Amino acid sequence: MSKGLPRSMSRGDALKQEVIKQSFAIEKTVTVSATGAAVGFGSVVIGGFPQGNILFLGAVSYLKLSGSGSDANLTADWAGDYGVGTTPAADATISDTDVDIIASTAVAAATAEVSALTRGEGGGALCGVILNNTDGSLELNLNVLVDAAEITNDESVVLTASGAMHIAYIVLGDD
Repeated sequence: MSKGLPRSMSRGDALKQEVIKQSFAIEKTVTVSATGAAVGFGSVVIGGFPQGNILFLGAVSYLKLSGSGSDANLTADWAGDYGVGTTPAADATISDTDVDIIASTAVAAATAEVSALTRGEGGGALCGVILNNTDGSLELNLNVLVDAAEITNDESVVLTASGAMHIAYIVLGDD
């Protein structure tokens, strides 16, 4: 494509673009809490959509979750799940809107509190659905579960999420 107007239009306001393919780096900490030997859970906001009516097309993520490497309250070979949704996890399960962007994805056993880079994908239930974000409040929440008995002493642990997320959507106007 030549330079000039067509190129500048493709880099313009999100409301004027046809299909938006957005990639962003994830470097966030999430606090995961458990009571007794129960499953631990936690959430952190990692991004959002522009204001308007959003036609969601799909998403993929590549994520590594790491403990401090010396946290006495986290087992060195912990395992769990993660997903990205339009709501934060409110309990020890991630389902429905907790994982409507990136489906619940198993995180294999960690080594020295660090998980392998794990690929998650989305687009299932929300693919082709119009999301009402005309008030601009719709956010992307990284929801993390740590399996039962992996967090000790009724404590919270801090995990660092590192990786990237790629998402595609169309903005179909606004109020």
